[in-house]
Amino acid sequence: MKNRNRHSGAGVFLLVFLCILNIAADPAYAAPAWPADTGIMAEAGIVMDENSGAVLFGQNIHVAYAPASITKLLTALVVAEHASLDENVTFSHDAVYNVESGSGNSLALEEGDVLTVRDCLHALLLRSSNQAANALAEHVAGSRDGFVEMMNEKIAEIGCTESHFANPSGLNDDEQYVTAYDMALIARAAFANETVLSIDSARNYRLPATIRNPEGLSIAMEHKILAASGNPSSSYYLEGAMAGKTGYTSKAGNTLVTYAVRNGRGVISVILKGTQPQYYLDGKTLIEFGFASFQDIRVADQEKYLTEQEGIDRDGDYYKSSELYLEEGACVTVPNGASFADVTRTMTMELDNGCPKTAVARLIYTYNDRQVGSAYICARNLHISTEPLQVSLLETGEAGKDEETAAADAADTGESRGWLAALGVVFVLAAVSGTVFWLWYRRQKALAEAARRRERRRQRIRELGYSDEEFEKMVQQRMKSGGGKNFPK
Repeated sequence: MKNRNRHSGAGVFLLVFLCILNIAADPAYAAPAWPADTGIMAEAGIVMDENSGAVLFGQNIHVAYAPASITKLLTALVVAEHASLDENVTFSHDAVYNVESGSGNSLALEEGDVLTVRDCLHALLLRSSNQAANALAEHVAGSRDGFVEMMNEKIAEIGCTESHFANPSGLNDDEQYVTAYDMALIARAAFANETVLSIDSARNYRLPATIRNPEGLSIAMEHKILAASGNPSSSYYLEGAMAGKTGYTSKAGNTLVTYAVRNGRGVISVILKGTQPQYYLDGKTLIEFGFASFQDIRVADQEKYLTEQEGIDRDGDYYKSSELYLEEGACVTVPNGASFADVTRTMTMELDNGCPKTAVARLIYTYNDRQVGSAYICARNLHISTEPLQVSLLETGEAGKDEETAAADAADTGESRGWLAALGVVFVLAAVSGTVFWLWYRRQKALAEAARRRERRRQRIRELGYSDEEFEKMVQQRMKSGGGKNFPK
């Protein structure tokens, strides 16, 4: 009986040992490697996921090149944000004739022609009219130089740090350069603008009568991938092709931006310093790679940050998790086969210029040290703190009085001790003075910080459409109610 029990115990031990060996032999799950099975012939290129901003493939993406006419996507974006489509644009002599020699005037526009902003944008994006670029710039800013300032302000706003523009057309200029990464950011911003996307998605357009074309003129999209969107047999055909822009100068070579959408997911490719006709195939290759090898995962469906945290403190305003929500539509882009669990998350209080007005923080996601998306944490209602500053004893001045009294008592007590007592008095008075000054300094610093916080809140309220008077009323109402209510959106 004892032997049988001994054998039985040995068998159990052996079974457990074999199970351990089996587990050890089974390799741990590893996140899929980042796909790299593509390439281009152009000097530089990038493919970016529109939704997340993730760079899916890049070649020399931070090297600056001349952009040529893909510049006109930025021109169109600035115009769309500052002008109505029905406004009339009058072509000046400078707009028509102050262009680089040999750059052409394919639409035969003339000084004195009048077209709407809508007409000019179609001429700009479908046929790359340099004259339309100049006329639009003068119309919006009063001068080309003024418009160029607006262009550079816009790219700074959307996060471009490696590029600079010197004219609205893209013609050669030593001060005009762009990187593939920045150009992808510009294209992403342009295609997020409904006006630019609608016009740049057109395949044909009819211009009204002009001086040299009294019967009007029909124009067609010159981007071959977009022009082939109805012809699957074409080598340029790309499923879901939506919009884009071509460019060419002697300095830039061939440049190209292409945007395609499939099943609600957008992908943008940029080609710099390409060659004809390969640059079209490069752009198409990158788009296909972006769709075939990656997937978007919606952050709000997976992220547990707000349920894991009690709340967020920003500039002295505390937001409970129940008052917060994740940016709608935010997503991460990861290789096929990967999951949200493979993504690393960090939280930052730094917000960029393009953030939602109600944003209080931002989650940044990386995959194997590569940024693959981000999501703003937003407040349902903005807070404005009205609690008084907590500056201990300074508001009554009791601290200084008590310490001065103690110093005086110490001096009286030590008067009989001669020069040692006198030295002690000096020391105590110096300590008291230093303490009082330090506390005064801290109070001033706290008051200044409170003023800065108040001004930041006032600015946020202005951005949401409230006047300064309405701001003050809300503060008073909040104070009367005990500070327990939030301001409306």
